Amino acid sequence: MDSFGHWLASPWRRSMLATLAGALPVLAFPAPSWWWLAYVALVPWLTLVRSAPTGKRAAYDGWCGGFGFMLAMHHWLFPFLNVFTVVLAALLGALWAPWGWLVRRFLAGTPSRGRVVAALFVLPSGWLGVELVRSWQGLGGPWGVLGSSQWEVAPALRLASVGGVWLLSFLIVAVNVAVAVLVLVRESRAPVVAGLLATAAATSAAWAWSPRPDTDAGDRARIAVVQPGIVDGADSADRRFDLEERLTRRLVGQDADLIVWGESSVGFDLDDRPDLAQRIAELSRDTGADILVNVDARRSDKPGIFKSSVLVGADGLTGDRYDKMRLVPFGEYIPARSLLGWATSVGKAAGEDRRKGSEQVVMNVGHGLRIGPMVCFETAFPDMPRHLTEDGADLLVGQSSTSSFQHSWAPEQHASLAALRAAETGRPMVHATLTGVSAVYDPSGRRIGSWLGTDSSTARVYDVPLARGTTPYVRFGDWPVHAAMLVLAAWAVSEGVRTLRFRRPAPEPLVPPARTVHESPARPGR
Repeated sequence: MDSFGHWLASPWRRSMLATLAGALPVLAFPAPSWWWLAYVALVPWLTLVRSAPTGKRAAYDGWCGGFGFMLAMHHWLFPFLNVFTVVLAALLGALWAPWGWLVRRFLAGTPSRGRVVAALFVLPSGWLGVELVRSWQGLGGPWGVLGSSQWEVAPALRLASVGGVWLLSFLIVAVNVAVAVLVLVRESRAPVVAGLLATAAATSAAWAWSPRPDTDAGDRARIAVVQPGIVDGADSADRRFDLEERLTRRLVGQDADLIVWGESSVGFDLDDRPDLAQRIAELSRDTGADILVNVDARRSDKPGIFKSSVLVGADGLTGDRYDKMRLVPFGEYIPARSLLGWATSVGKAAGEDRRKGSEQVVMNVGHGLRIGPMVCFETAFPDMPRHLTEDGADLLVGQSSTSSFQHSWAPEQHASLAALRAAETGRPMVHATLTGVSAVYDPSGRRIGSWLGTDSSTARVYDVPLARGTTPYVRFGDWPVHAAMLVLAAWAVSEGVRTLRFRRPAPEPLVPPARTVHESPARPGR
């Protein structure tokens, strides 16, 4: 142990180890999908930060771990952004520096029982604070939120309906803190065990009593997904459209209620190309279903390039259109282009900023079905499907394309997010992509049928159960985040009061006034 401590005395070795420890939780996400690892993956990182000799070094260990987490989570961006991926990971990793300081503050040495109990609340709250900040669109959005690693665990999906992905993140970090204390601090095991039992009881109660999506009415919708696959070449937009048209014709006679094409499935503005709009309308007449396409083109009625979900019916364009609101940083626009525009010279960052829409839209596609469309990156944001559900959407639809990252973990990571969005809202969700992975989930977040992988070029119909009712997450929103902020605020106030109390100068002791002694006159001797 002493030799290992001597080995860690080197700042470079310690930083390297912190980076590796921070990257470990990524293995809980697709493609490995070792979901169980999430509950212990933070323990090595916590152990290292706890041993930091100073608070400054603990903050630096937090930064290095955050860098490792962000770099591993977004490693598939290397072909797109090259060295700028490392720069972004370093900037985002700095968000974990205060969390590293907090870890040492609560777990260093032999923490008292009170400190351990506080750590079970403050450290997960601090982690949620980091996830909240980095979930801002301009910083890359909530891709890789720790709780989303539990997308295929039925009890976790059930809890997501209560507090969203945020509640799952809080519980995962709390369990990691508890495991670290159980392993490292024998004197504080009792409060940890009590905390784990209380957490298990609370989560079990939430799992048992929270409202389930009401599917008793037996309402169902037949949703078709058209995935053309990779189409390269100078005329790829025309050839892709031809392929999508042929695949859609296979759906004739299959009684689909809605047909969904992937992101950028149409590379031309349909107002400028009425011939294409007419071809899609003919497909709608033949199949008996409206078709939701995605147009990635320069608009004729507005300046700039938009990505838009456009509904086409048997009579042509229905007038229902949703313009993507949250754009992918560097992929679809460059934040502060005047400062960061150099990213275009080292990778495939956006040469021109796309324009964004102003409001979400719920579309009526016939058959009594109302859908809430989102485009690609937007399915990572829990608030967008929640608002669509509040506005009356019966089905959530995400149109996506990860063709630039076809042979990486990105397609499966993206497809897994739809399971969380379905569970949070109690609404089924369709994740339709251009090149895979496409997936469909029921109102509880369980996968319907098999995924359409990145090697598939096909059209498939899914029988999707519909649900009624409102989940606690839709009703109360991001309450775990608000609770975490209150925990951090309460801790900060208590620390401030404690600091003032110790720094207050001690009152001077009250000294009684000296008594004056009057000498008696000397008596004459006898």
